[in-house]
Amino acid sequence: MPKNSKVVKRELDDEVIESVKDLLSNEDSADDAFKKSELLVDDQENKDVDVEEGSDVEDERPAWNSKLQYILAQVGFSVGLGNVWRFPYLCQKNGGGLANCGSHWLRFAAPGQRGLREGRPARPLARAASRSAHWLGAVNRGQWEPRSAEPADAAGAYLVPYLILLMIIGIPLFFLELSVGQRIRRGSIGVWNYISPTLGGIGFASCVVCFFVALYYNVIIGWSLFYFSQSFQHPLPWDQCPLVKNTSHTFVEPECEKSSATTYYWYREALNISNSLSESGGLNWKMTLCLLAAWVLVCLAMIKGIQSSGKIMYFSSLFPYVVLICFLVRGLLLNGSMDGIRHMFIPKLEIMLEPKVWREAATQVFFALGLGFGGVIAFSSYNKRDNNCHFDAVLVSFINFFTSVLATLVVFAVLGFKANIINEICITQNSEKILKLLKIGNLSQDMIPHHINFSSITADDYNLVYDIIQKVKEEEFPALDLKSCLIEDELNKAVQGTGLAFIAFTEAMTHFPASPFWSVMFFLMLVNLGLGSMFGTIEGIITPIVDTFKVRKEILTVVCCLVAFSIGLIFVQRSGNYFVTMFDDYSATLPLLIVVILENIAISQVYGIDKFMEDLKDMLGFSPNQYYYYMWKYVSPVALLFLLVGSIVQMGLSPPGYNAWIEEKATEEFLSYPPWGMIICISLMILAILPVPIVFIVRRCNLIDDSSGSLAAVSYKRGRIIKEPVNLEGDDASLIHGKIPSELPSPNFGKNIYRKQTGSPTLDTAPNGRYGIGYLMADMPDMPESDL
Repeated sequence: MPKNSKVVKRELDDEVIESVKDLLSNEDSADDAFKKSELLVDDQENKDVDVEEGSDVEDERPAWNSKLQYILAQVGFSVGLGNVWRFPYLCQKNGGGLANCGSHWLRFAAPGQRGLREGRPARPLARAASRSAHWLGAVNRGQWEPRSAEPADAAGAYLVPYLILLMIIGIPLFFLELSVGQRIRRGSIGVWNYISPTLGGIGFASCVVCFFVALYYNVIIGWSLFYFSQSFQHPLPWDQCPLVKNTSHTFVEPECEKSSATTYYWYREALNISNSLSESGGLNWKMTLCLLAAWVLVCLAMIKGIQSSGKIMYFSSLFPYVVLICFLVRGLLLNGSMDGIRHMFIPKLEIMLEPKVWREAATQVFFALGLGFGGVIAFSSYNKRDNNCHFDAVLVSFINFFTSVLATLVVFAVLGFKANIINEICITQNSEKILKLLKIGNLSQDMIPHHINFSSITADDYNLVYDIIQKVKEEEFPALDLKSCLIEDELNKAVQGTGLAFIAFTEAMTHFPASPFWSVMFFLMLVNLGLGSMFGTIEGIITPIVDTFKVRKEILTVVCCLVAFSIGLIFVQRSGNYFVTMFDDYSATLPLLIVVILENIAISQVYGIDKFMEDLKDMLGFSPNQYYYYMWKYVSPVALLFLLVGSIVQMGLSPPGYNAWIEEKATEEFLSYPPWGMIICISLMILAILPVPIVFIVRRCNLIDDSSGSLAAVSYKRGRIIKEPVNLEGDDASLIHGKIPSELPSPNFGKNIYRKQTGSPTLDTAPNGRYGIGYLMADMPDMPESDL
């Protein structure tokens, strides 16, 4: 709103004081008294200039309505789909599980066998008849112990490295991004231009990566919207395989019969997927409409920036926690849920020595907090300068971690229930096989313990019968086609991503009482988790561009969403799922690692870690712990470099390809990318990181045309941002408004440092609408270049 000069003065006094030390750090000690004094804006000349009600005075930068709104925005951005379907998978892959679960050992010492160790099979007896009598005798004497598997990789083996890396990579770098955004009050482009213009490409690279991620991330929200819309029916459409009718008879859909009802529904009904990346198959109109709806939601929420998205955060950030808690309570009441949770927490820490566990934990920490995307910087730039961003960094990081643990508990509880359901079906089917084998005489009734009742057989009883038959019928056992039916076998089937959300978890919910209600809640939770992350991702694109090029946020938001939807149509082809995999693997991982490494180097080496610590002290009102000094300067860059090298090696060792769904076989098959697919993969990585060298070369070699009266007239020279002597009247994109050097007064460190220049068309404000000390003033040409 328009303000008179006195109102402007009162609002600007506090801002002027903040960076006095930066402006005067090159002065001698004789000016100490001056440095400690307040700088006052001399409006003596301004008194003669009436600021009309309709004058063009740049409004203040938008701000959060409350601290809670800001925290929820950061939590919503950092807590996303990966917390639900990636973190539990890594706990299971590098944690939960049982070794030797496929080997069926008996765990007792038979007579005459010395020193038989647990977990090793007993030596076969001489004859089959004596075998049967021996095993039955062992059972009757209580010497038999049900076969089990040795505990192996534990969730603790993954959680410990995760917490350690959260402390040395996650929190310090998250704190760093919050600090620079809050201090400089710009988006990612403006922040890194301020730190070092030659490294300004870091901000542009962040925007490119954000755009790539937004393209396919919103497709996942579209998938969730489709499943959400299909959940309002009973029974759920993926509950059973569909029947196919022809002229003679009715039969189950072959593709579904070979796989499962939920798998068939995902690949055929939802995606209608093609057999390979090369077979586009045309657009899937259902998913096209869902993608359009997803982009409309994002556009409407972001069109007013944080003024509109901030209010939505109250629901989108908090609702997932309500759903997770409800699922946890419901899951713990289900039969078999504790089997899944025990499977998660079996302790064995030897696996911590494996480099793979640390690399995957570091990668998860890195992406869980949204480092390098620019969303963290954009959100924090709307904070007050004296906000305690250190507290915010620690709080959001641990909220993110505990959310991941909560989601993992929910997932394992539900998967434990699902494993018990499948195990009961397995036991029933194999018990019927055993009864048939007993009737036809392939098995002797003497093998079966007398207390076994096949009409109501328990899992332990079945395991007992299975082990006896396996030991007695050693050579003939494979021909009997009996299955082990161990819960651990089902729990060891590690699934992640879409396989967890749209297949495994969806199948488990079909066995819930009131399954449509839980399905609606689950997919609405996924939509909200995705939208929270999308808000931060889009903010990482919109805010830097608006700050730099001064375009209208509403127009830019609409254009960005329209362009993204148009390009995103490649993801809703029948082969679109393969493109999602391609973008997920190649568009973000390496570019973001490089971006965050450069961010760390820009602060610790280029800007100077000591100066940055002083800035933090000035901004926060206290000195951050020296722990961060050593993390930023030494530990975090080294850890990130190791992670980058490990990721490159992993990418080199893994053949580039994707898992294709083969309709005829009703199973996944690994296929290599075609040559044009490899070109796209490489292009994604190059395009994402290309702005860094381009901006470095252009500004290092002064290739920007400074003679044109356009945006290029802002020159960047070793940490200084000054306006060139050209007429930019009406061009709000210039960082500094002022006169040409010949008309400027000599440097005068008096009260009128920030006064409005005579004849200037507007108040001499910084880009955020204030007298921002963070930017060098054009009337201070002799200031040392090292002082930003």
